[in-house]
Amino acid sequence: MRRLLVLFLCMLPWLANAALPLDRIKLPEGFRISLVSDQVPNAREMTWGERGTLFVGSNAAGKVYALDTASGKVRTIARDLQLPVGVAYKDGDLFISAVSRILRLRDIESQLDSPPKPEVVYADFPRKTHHGWKFIAFGPDGKLYVPVGAPCNLCDEDPDLYAAIHRMNPDGSGLELVARGVRNTVGFDWHPRTGELWFSDNGRDLMGDDVPDCELNRLTKPGEHFGFPYCHAGDVTDPKFSQRPCSEFVAPVAKLGPHVAPLGLRFYTGSQFPADYRNNLFIAEHGSWDRSEKIGYRIKRVELNEDGSLKRQSVFAEGWLEDGDVWGRPADVLVTPDGALLVSDDYAGAIYRIDYVGRQAE
Repeated sequence: MRRLLVLFLCMLPWLANAALPLDRIKLPEGFRISLVSDQVPNAREMTWGERGTLFVGSNAAGKVYALDTASGKVRTIARDLQLPVGVAYKDGDLFISAVSRILRLRDIESQLDSPPKPEVVYADFPRKTHHGWKFIAFGPDGKLYVPVGAPCNLCDEDPDLYAAIHRMNPDGSGLELVARGVRNTVGFDWHPRTGELWFSDNGRDLMGDDVPDCELNRLTKPGEHFGFPYCHAGDVTDPKFSQRPCSEFVAPVAKLGPHVAPLGLRFYTGSQFPADYRNNLFIAEHGSWDRSEKIGYRIKRVELNEDGSLKRQSVFAEGWLEDGDVWGRPADVLVTPDGALLVSDDYAGAIYRIDYVGRQAE
């Protein structure tokens, strides 16, 4: 009996991994997917610490996690926070978004087993939770970029605050508006060569299965307006806010599909994948709810021309949606130091790793 118990305990990690059918994920030839951890409930945005710790925010658990990707060990480093989706690391400190507040854990990688109490960096963002969770990131200018989503499906409430992207100094000072007319971005990154900000935007609901598309956008100068609530996807005038034509606004670089819910996105800056993947965008499509036939639940690859225009988009990884049934929802992507791609899944509470192992990989 004791030997059987020991055998069962040894098999527990394998059983946990087997619960997620990763063999159903379709990838281009030469790529493979593996499970890093399935012990990260509601996993959303990811960021790296300088010592190799993977920090992960959550959208419902109220916790922030630190993951050792080599051993799979998961630590809870903050708890009882309000929708702490966003995490960003700078100079030894971890910054966390919590709806109305930006918090900081100082010198966090030296204190993973006894994390410090979060300090408040900024506390004056709206308290509304409709699109109130925030993906955050530090830009090339050293400033923290923080979006404030529209507090609604469709409205025009305080355009200097809502449906916008803002930035601030790391100490919370100097808040300024960067982009307007952005309904709800939950993912952005900067082009490795040009330094321009690229971001996803979730299109409005309740206009039907196929309208409007969600968007991939590019900011070329501060203050640009991307259309919400007047124009969607660059060419769909809203019937309730039709007083301003679409020609007044910046059109998206790419239409990503109706209700696919693009969340985290990152430029591929590694060298493990084939050369033609360099500086491509990977986008986590969380998947539709406002559609009679589900769409999304996949990782999109976007290739760009030298001038920043769309070259092509394609599906890079799919299989979390099968015949209308969902077993996973990609929420963010992140390049690893060795050039692989991590994917967070808030539905399965998991982190996956996608490697390139050559054309003969099986």
